[in-house]
Amino acid sequence: MIYYWVHMIYIYIGSRIFWKKVKPTSKLTRTRRVNILDCESFRFMANSKYFYYMDLIRYEVVFRSKLYENTIKKGMFGVLASQKIIYKKPLRMFKKFDITLKLEGSDDKWVYHRQTFKQNNQICAIGFTKAGFWKNKKAQSMTEILMNSDPDYEMKPPPEKVLFMFENDYLTLKNGR
Repeated sequence: MIYYWVHMIYIYIGSRIFWKKVKPTSKLTRTRRVNILDCESFRFMANSKYFYYMDLIRYEVVFRSKLYENTIKKGMFGVLASQKIIYKKPLRMFKKFDITLKLEGSDDKWVYHRQTFKQNNQICAIGFTKAGFWKNKKAQSMTEILMNSDPDYEMKPPPEKVLFMFENDYLTLKNGR
């Protein structure tokens, strides 16, 4: 957990001081390296670390854009409603990989992202997230947040196939299955 917070502080400082600003709706790619702390005993990145890197790139966008001023500084906090990942090929230890964050669309409560992991120009995994911001135990309007953070953004609904992935999440929780 300490490693996570050290990495998060690094991203916060880099995003706020050294790296150029981005639009919260723009596509962002980061090159990372699979280090020994990311790996399981078979020299491949552990499945749990994919979610870790997905988290880091989402927060990098928040810190590098006007989302930070329009959410966190106003007392809102980011909430991850659901997350799915499809593994195709393992990421090898000590090898570089690219993770790309792309906004698929949004509705009034949630934004939907696609996060693609590539190594040697091959897709190794694709993750999807449904996230939003909350304040006072209430979901905030993503439409308003995105419009304040990027006035040029035209709201686009997420594709049906993305919505379908998250369709039965609450039913699964309710039934406990």
